[in-house]
Amino acid sequence: MFINDCVSGMLADSNDILDLLGFLSEFADKCHHGKEEDLLIPGILKSRILENNGPISAILSEHVQGRDYIAKMRKSINGGTIKVDEFLRSSMEYVTLLRDHIRKENTLLFPLIEARMPMDEQHSLYGEFMEFEYRQIGYGRHEELHSMLERLEKKYPSRRDPESTWHGIS
Repeated sequence: MFINDCVSGMLADSNDILDLLGFLSEFADKCHHGKEEDLLIPGILKSRILENNGPISAILSEHVQGRDYIAKMRKSINGGTIKVDEFLRSSMEYVTLLRDHIRKENTLLFPLIEARMPMDEQHSLYGEFMEFEYRQIGYGRHEELHSMLERLEKKYPSRRDPESTWHGIS
């Protein structure tokens, strides 16, 4: 997407970058990470699938790091002017963090949950995810955010990284 375009030297429009940062804050962090922090991790601990260290600590730490990178990217944009070096540094660090985070979720955390959490708890958790999303961002906002992301993907086409999918937890 256009973070890749920025990294390759084809700088995107600052309003589009702000839209993406809004998506990352509202959907990736508030919604996706919020589900993990408020529902999934407590469910994992309750089911004794994992202890509150190791992978759990790493996931929570990465959420904090991601928020810091988003704040730095946002700070690098002032009145439509982009401090390119600051933005690129933070965006590359964020992309690296997010890819690694998603890889850990898809290859370690989610398969472990699917294997060890009873199916009825998984179904219950999924329902709680839906309720959480509606409380956090409201009905229909998920679709609006994805439409905005699709608009940006059309405007800034690039190769899609197959590891960037979120294992169905969106």
